Amino acid sequence: MSVRVKICGITTPDALDAALAAGAHAVGFVFFPPSPRALTPATARALAARAPGVRKVGVFVDPDDALLAAAIEGGGLDTVQLQGDEPPERVAEIRQRYGVKVWRAKGVRTAAGLRDLERRFSMADALLLDAQAPDGAPLPGGNGLRFDWRILTDVRSQMPWILAGGLNADNVAEAIRLTGADFVDVSSGVESSPGVKSLAKIAAFTQAAHRA
Repeated sequence: MSVRVKICGITTPDALDAALAAGAHAVGFVFFPPSPRALTPATARALAARAPGVRKVGVFVDPDDALLAAAIEGGGLDTVQLQGDEPPERVAEIRQRYGVKVWRAKGVRTAAGLRDLERRFSMADALLLDAQAPDGAPLPGGNGLRFDWRILTDVRSQMPWILAGGLNADNVAEAIRLTGADFVDVSSGVESSPGVKSLAKIAAFTQAAHRA
């Protein structure tokens, strides 16, 4: 089966159309104002209307209920991706209250850390495995950093998982071969500058992932 691809940080119709044309399985809308990829629920609504058949993932950092409700309705979200310090109880609460799938995104450094994430967030629908943000970084994800993929060569997650962090068209095939990932997530790796998606890079990344 072909590797699934999520193009995250979509902000424009052109980028969305490029992701759809390339065969992306999911697109990500960011609802975190410090990010150069941040959207309002109103903007997400207009984009979501162009993509009725693709998974729409809202990316949040410690969101309150008002933002979640507005974004889920406005963006037609079927999945919430949590990037902040949300504890297991909050993951379970969001999943139950809003009737959406919840992905818990966390940085991973060691095999023991991966097992700890699985224990703590077993109620999540999937783990999104990313590189840990540097101390003091303004963004918890989307920093274009990769972690040591060898962690996943011998110790595979027992939960559904998505590989993220520092992926691009040049390394995604290697990452898939090393980790066995069947779902990959990219944001800065398909940009010409922070927050500006490259249509050519979206196509190249998706093709490389599918061929792997």
